[in-house]
Amino acid sequence: MAQAPDLKLVPTPGQTVGPFFGYALPYEKDSELLAPGHPRSIRLHGTVTDGAGNPIPDALLEIWQPDEHGVVSQETGSLRRDGYTFTGFGRAAVDNVGHFTFTTVNPGPTEEGQAPFIALTLFARGLTNRLFTRIYLPEDTEALAADPLLNAVDAERRDTLIAEREADGALRFDVRLQGEGETVFLAYPRES
Repeated sequence: MAQAPDLKLVPTPGQTVGPFFGYALPYEKDSELLAPGHPRSIRLHGTVTDGAGNPIPDALLEIWQPDEHGVVSQETGSLRRDGYTFTGFGRAAVDNVGHFTFTTVNPGPTEEGQAPFIALTLFARGLTNRLFTRIYLPEDTEALAADPLLNAVDAERRDTLIAEREADGALRFDVRLQGEGETVFLAYPRES
């Protein structure tokens, strides 16, 4: 009796990214981790562009972060905003020129001496899976210089992971998917 050949299952994309996610995933106040105008709040914004520098008009971004004291929130309610509870999660769709905005707080370091950062996930058409990166704050240069992940990145590309502080206290972080100035994206290998 003949044996069936061994089948090797290959992984499929973790998320089908197509033209419909932008309609199904957004929800009311999704980009407001804290209410706009709250004394603790800051604006985090930027654009998402392709390899030619053209804006991507239908990307969707998600962020996870600790609060300004470095505490990772255990609060529920990420999908129902009450305007007061910081849950550490937000989602923002870009507009027709590729611009996104979150209202959030400056994250604190989760461990003493570590550089604070915001984790960012990007969904966009043409991607077979989401992309992961980090947004570091620009101020603590000593912590940035000691950060293990930044030190693992080529020196000329580290700046693509560091936001710019604007005069009003906002953070600007632009995401470029390819080409010159391409944002460094992170891989999270799956265990088999």
